[in-house]
Amino acid sequence: MRPNLAIATTIEDRLAELGGISPSRLRLTPPPGLATHADLVVANESGMDSLVEWVDGCLVEKAMGYEASVVAAAMVRILGTFVSIHRLGLVSGANGFFRLLDSTRGPDVAFIALERLPNGVFPFQSFPHIAPNLVVEILSPGNTKAEMARKRLEYFHCGVQIVWIVDCTHRSIAVYSSSSEVHVVGETESLDGGIALPGFSSPVVDFFADLDIGQPKLE
Repeated sequence: MRPNLAIATTIEDRLAELGGISPSRLRLTPPPGLATHADLVVANESGMDSLVEWVDGCLVEKAMGYEASVVAAAMVRILGTFVSIHRLGLVSGANGFFRLLDSTRGPDVAFIALERLPNGVFPFQSFPHIAPNLVVEILSPGNTKAEMARKRLEYFHCGVQIVWIVDCTHRSIAVYSSSSEVHVVGETESLDGGIALPGFSSPVVDFFADLDIGQPKLE
């Protein structure tokens, strides 16, 4: 699934390989294709507004939005409470990066089961070479379909069991059990953790509840 980097002779080619992303999200320093993980650390510690991921030697800004950030925080809270109570593993947010094939990704939310941790202990590397059991990506306006499709391929190729793609606009969650097998769970339904997080279940509406702050309640 690794893109053919030899065809990237122009910025347009490179953007297409990265999923048709906006040029504004591709950092030009270091030059695309030559960035290292050290550059990734520097970029994410620079204090700039956007986090970046490392993809095929390029620094790519994550598509961000306040709405998505609020929903991500709610999901970390809800998932984290369940995981902590049952001592099942670790839940991380967007600052938690994982080394995957030709990329280092920072999913909006991720869960790693204890049995996936090397020797069962906390991984102190900046970019653990571990595939989470569950990955959550929350759509922002800057995301493209091709970009998200590439992410799903990477995740499943590396051993992720379930991927949730969260749509804040329609308040729904697309649950992927492979890069192409999907079912959509709506706001009036409940979502379970499947094989990635057995025993977990939550009303979908709870993930979006903070978006209704200040709105009149329906009787």
